[in-house]
Amino acid sequence: MISDEIPDAVRRFVLTSIPSVPFLEALLLLQAMPQARWDANALARRLYLSERAGAAVLAELHAAGFAAEEAPGVVYYHPRSDDIKELVAEVKMAYASNLVGISNLIHAKTNRKAQQFADAFKLRKD
Repeated sequence: MISDEIPDAVRRFVLTSIPSVPFLEALLLLQAMPQARWDANALARRLYLSERAGAAVLAELHAAGFAAEEAPGVVYYHPRSDDIKELVAEVKMAYASNLVGISNLIHAKTNRKAQQFADAFKLRKD
């Protein structure tokens, strides 16, 4: 499967809702274990992140509506709608069969944002 074969719904979802590969990995981990409760330390150990990065990802997942908070800093998989739950399942399948394509899609979005930020500081002759 090549990048062009990423389903349109998955492509749109990744471009609009997935800010980073660690975010996606955490989302898929929570989705695979919906009964589990995750704190920053547990997520960090599982995804080889710093505890600080784990806490940030958990906060992002909660803020984005993919996870509910059981206690401060402890979340579990609970998408805000069944449509989101179905999209996450589609992303999981696409990521399993096209890890590089999905990762490149995420990185390309990040690179575009970085370039736009850098372009804002270019000196122009008037």
